[in-house]
Amino acid sequence: MEKIKGIEEFREISSNETAIFLFSADWCPDCKAIEPIMPRVEADFPVFSFYYVDRDEFIDLCGELDIFGIPSFIAYSNGKEIDRFVSKDRKTQEEIEAFLSKAEAQL
Repeated sequence: MEKIKGIEEFREISSNETAIFLFSADWCPDCKAIEPIMPRVEADFPVFSFYYVDRDEFIDLCGELDIFGIPSFIAYSNGKEIDRFVSKDRKTQEEIEAFLSKAEAQL
């Protein structure tokens, strides 16, 4: 999963790609819990490009997007948000895959 390096990069990708953004942080135990499953999840949903957004580096963007809990996911396609899985709760692989399946169905 590629890490977003700047707000301009986020805006360009969200405008031009079918992408999933994972909002996370290095210190977050619930975020660490999903790290091992993410490569498999990414492989199972090749229609999306996956990107990591560090909440601490992009706190203003998180506020703008109403991301107040991590880990959280937002799906974009053709410059529009198509779905989101945003909460402060720990996510299971099944919940993440259900979110991605729902987002994929909206393409």
